[in-house]
Amino acid sequence: MNPFTAEIRVQYYDTDKMKVVHHANYIRYFETARTEYLRSEGLAYSEMEKGDFQIPILSVQAKYKTPAVYDELISVSCRIVKLGPASMEIEYEIRNAETGELHVTGRTRHGFTSHDLKPVPLKKHDPDLYAFFVKLYERDQAAE
Repeated sequence: MNPFTAEIRVQYYDTDKMKVVHHANYIRYFETARTEYLRSEGLAYSEMEKGDFQIPILSVQAKYKTPAVYDELISVSCRIVKLGPASMEIEYEIRNAETGELHVTGRTRHGFTSHDLKPVPLKKHDPDLYAFFVKLYERDQAAE
């Protein structure tokens, strides 16, 4: 898995009493990677939301393999694995950045909506933005 990878240092506040990353924080790491992925391609969430468009999460899945721990450098990879007219799915892997040990795999499903959270067919609503996501999706599929 490899079109985009973000590196994150595990902070103390992300861990529990055992200095292991609390399970909910992996979802935050997914968000960080997804946001930075789009930013690296020229689409900042903040700019997108200035228009009449949002990409809320519809569902999240995470499979925990091994724990990440305090002060560990992790890499969070993400890629678009499914693109439909009003939704997309993104797949993630979180690994130790130095050893490659797999910690978590996951997936998020997102809807394309207006600010009032009504689903919008992106191809009709914003053809340029739809073309942007098609380009990323096709590149991510080719890298598989």
